[in-house]
Amino acid sequence: MRLERIASMGSKVSQSRRWAWPKWHKGLYIGLGFKRWLVLLFFGVVLILVGWTLLLVEYLAPSQSFPLWRISGHAVQGFLIGAMGVALVLFALARLSRTIVSAFATPDASFVEALYRKRVRHQGPKIVALGGGTGLATLLRGLKEYTTQLTAVVTVADDGGSSGRLRRELGILPPGDFRQCLAALADAEPLMTSLLQYRFGGGSGLDGHSFGNLLIVAMAGITGSFERALRESSRVLAVRGQVLPSTLYRVTLCAEKQTPDLERVTGESAIPKHKGPIVRVYLEPDHAPAYPDVVRAILEADLIIAGPGSLYTSVMPNLLVQDIQNALRASHAAKIYICNIATQPGETDHFSVEDHLQALEQHVGKGIFTHVLANDNLNVAWPPASSSELVKPRERAASDPAIIFADVIDVSTPWRHDAKKLARAILEWYDEYTRHN
Repeated sequence: MRLERIASMGSKVSQSRRWAWPKWHKGLYIGLGFKRWLVLLFFGVVLILVGWTLLLVEYLAPSQSFPLWRISGHAVQGFLIGAMGVALVLFALARLSRTIVSAFATPDASFVEALYRKRVRHQGPKIVALGGGTGLATLLRGLKEYTTQLTAVVTVADDGGSSGRLRRELGILPPGDFRQCLAALADAEPLMTSLLQYRFGGGSGLDGHSFGNLLIVAMAGITGSFERALRESSRVLAVRGQVLPSTLYRVTLCAEKQTPDLERVTGESAIPKHKGPIVRVYLEPDHAPAYPDVVRAILEADLIIAGPGSLYTSVMPNLLVQDIQNALRASHAAKIYICNIATQPGETDHFSVEDHLQALEQHVGKGIFTHVLANDNLNVAWPPASSSELVKPRERAASDPAIIFADVIDVSTPWRHDAKKLARAILEWYDEYTRHN
């Protein structure tokens, strides 16, 4: 089958990347601060062996002419040399431990806490998150504290802003959503994250472009491909997980809007600007194959998450790739859809929680996503001039076992999710789900 071939291709590519000889010669670099302590440790062990040898020779020699309880000069020398060796070993180990701890400990946590976090993350579930934009980045920022086995599957249909300009002018995949995901997953200093998100001002040809977008474009030029650019950028930024495109094809998102003439709108950025409810969205071309590593990640996942993000322009484009749909149906992972907190003008005006799920099922079929996570904190200060409104459930939603309610709102920006609340709610549901299935 095509699905198995794509998965095996991704597996072979990944395995070929695993075999790399460790660069031990880097341990000889000056200034690392541990070679001197290794040398001291070696001399300490040598002194212990010399001292122990003197003691053995003194008491086990055939010419012994004194009782064992009597202490001779050689025995004193052996004891002193051995004691000096023990002291050197302990001192060297203490210094080595301090050097290693300084490499792993972070300013906001002790070494024990950092070690515990690292251990827990490596034992976390394999999670695949599908989406794009700010919503996916928010989700990843919360989940990376619980697991390093994260795969972000990002839409490539973006054609607006800086990403759209780079896509049209250079013929590459739009880098904007990938930049946000890399920044969210980066285990780097906050300054580096701010640098990726920095957007150039007016007065030059860089007007409107973000530094992260240009970095990915430059990396693609150096490495020769967009996917290799993502891998190398992830390595440089120490990303916890991986960020993958849903497809390498240059797809265009199209929509049909309910107007007297059933208007057809072309382009992700143009869809919200046209009036009228969306009847359906689709990709052109509609036969674009999925990126092989995405299929493999879905088939190996423990938990698959769609959203949060713009329902029609961020979440749907990933799910409309036929290979991804097939992989989702074949996967035995727990699957949940994260409903938006607020409606989006031109896309989901006046939508309820159930309307979001119904639109999702209309495009990808029923039964793929078995649960929906929705916000239940409706007592927030909402901007009076906003054209959006809180997404609310219908009257009988509380009795629907498929809808999971939790307070996941960011009170400072009530139209967005709080990363920590969202990740905690998802993993609490996942723990409960795995206990009963």
